[in-house]
Amino acid sequence: MSDKPSKKTALTNAQKQQRFRDKQKVDGKKEVRGYLSAEAIECYRLIDEQTEWNDSTILSNAIRITYAAYKNGQIGLLNNWLKQHKL
Repeated sequence: MSDKPSKKTALTNAQKQQRFRDKQKVDGKKEVRGYLSAEAIECYRLIDEQTEWNDSTILSNAIRITYAAYKNGQIGLLNNWLKQHKL
């Protein structure tokens, strides 16, 4: 037998990304992808500047706030406000 320590092979970027995604799933997180409108990008920029939240926090809070508006019968009010302010 050899006394040399076995060398670990380096992971490829794809393997690292897969390992990260798998860990997020184990932690109960879900990846959501999509495209933002020009209005949403401006809102995102303002939120980012004012809060310094990361993308995940901004998206999570946006979904939770939208759901709260829906559950409290305020989704129409929220949509009207967005339209009036061209957002």
